[in-house]
Amino acid sequence: MSQKASPAIHTTTFAVLFAISFCHLLNDMMQALLPAIYPSLKAQFHLSFTQIGLVTLAFQCTASLLQPGVGLVADKRPMPFSLPLGMVSTLAGLVLLSLAGSYAMILVSACLIGIGSSVFHPESSRVARMASGGRHGLAQSLFQVGGNTGSALGPLTAAWLVVTYGQRSIIWYAGIALLAIFILWNVGRWYKHHGLARIRAARTQAPVNLPHGKIVASIAILLSLIFSKYFYLTSITSYYTFYLIHTFAVSVQSAQVHLFLFLAAVATGTFAGGPIGDRIGRKYVIWVSILGILPFTLMLPYADLFWTTILSVVIGFIMASAFPAIVVFAQELVPGKVGMISGLFFGFSFGMGGIGAAALGLLADHTSIVFVYKVCAFLPVLGLLTAFLPNMAVKHES
Repeated sequence: MSQKASPAIHTTTFAVLFAISFCHLLNDMMQALLPAIYPSLKAQFHLSFTQIGLVTLAFQCTASLLQPGVGLVADKRPMPFSLPLGMVSTLAGLVLLSLAGSYAMILVSACLIGIGSSVFHPESSRVARMASGGRHGLAQSLFQVGGNTGSALGPLTAAWLVVTYGQRSIIWYAGIALLAIFILWNVGRWYKHHGLARIRAARTQAPVNLPHGKIVASIAILLSLIFSKYFYLTSITSYYTFYLIHTFAVSVQSAQVHLFLFLAAVATGTFAGGPIGDRIGRKYVIWVSILGILPFTLMLPYADLFWTTILSVVIGFIMASAFPAIVVFAQELVPGKVGMISGLFFGFSFGMGGIGAAALGLLADHTSIVFVYKVCAFLPVLGLLTAFLPNMAVKHES
C-alpha cells in the first residue's frame, strides 16, 4: 500500500498549484483594491494620511494577528474546506466597502477583508507545499507570484473601474470572490482526498540538526528581514501614488499605472526566487534580495520621473525574490509546522505592512512624503543579518 502511495505523494501536482496560485491572484487583487482607492477615499471622506494609515492597520491587524493561530490549529487538525469559508468573509467586506458611508464602515470592511486573508494565506501556503512534490521553492514561488500578480492588477482595475464609476462599482468585485469560493471548494476536495496523506507523510520528516537556540535565533533573523522588506514595500503600496502626484504632478490614473509597473516587477521577481533557492540555496537568494536593493533605494528619492520608474521596477524585482526563500527556509527549520510557520510569516509581513503604513502616514503628516522615502531607503541595511543564518544543505529533488 505504501509503495503505491509514495509516487503520488512525491509528485508535483501542478493543477492544484495553478488553482491555488490563481485564487491567490484573485484574493490579493481584491485586497489591493483597498490601497488603490485611497486617493478617492481620502478626497471623498476628507481623510488625513494618518487615517489612511489606520485603514491599512485595521486590515493588516486582522489579517496578521489571526494567521499564526489559524496555522497552528490547522497543523493539529487540518481543515480542507476552511479556504472557501474564509473567502466568504472577504466577500462580505467587499460588499460593505461598496456601500460604506462613513469612515467607521470603511474600517469594518477592511477588517472583514483582513479576516478572509488570515484564513487564506496559511492554509493555501500549506496546500502549495502539499502539492509541491518536494520542489518547495518552486511551489512557494508559483503560489506567491499569483498573489503578487493580483496585487499588481488591483490598482490597474481600480484605475479603470472604481476611479471611473465610483465607490459603488466595488460590488462587481464580489463576482471575483464567488469565483474564488468555487475554485477553493474544489481545492478543498483534493485536500481532503489526497492532501491529508501528504501531510501524514511530511510528519515523518526528521528534525534539522541544529540547537533549539539556533533555530529560534534564525527565525528571529528571518522575521527581521521580513520587517525590512515589508516596511519598505508598504511605503510603495500605500504612498507611492501620493509621492508621484506630489513630486511630479502626475494624474491619479498615471500614478496607479506606475504602481502597477512596480507591482508587476514584484510578481516577476517572486517567480525567480523560489526555483533559484531550490538550486543554489535560499540563503544566497536572501542575501541578494534584501541587501542588494540598497543602492537603488538610496537613489530613488533623488531621481526624476523616468529614473524613479526604472529604479522602482528594479527594486521590486530584486526585493520580491526574498519572500519565497524566507518562508521555505523557515519551514525547513521547523518541519511539521507548515501552517504555523506560514501563518507566522504571512501574518508578520501583513502586520509590519500595517504598522508601517500607520507609522509612515504619521511621519508624512509631520514631515513630507519625500522625507518618508529618504528614511525608508536605509531599511535594506538589515540584510546584513543574513550572515548569521545557518547554511542549510541544498536538496535537489529528482
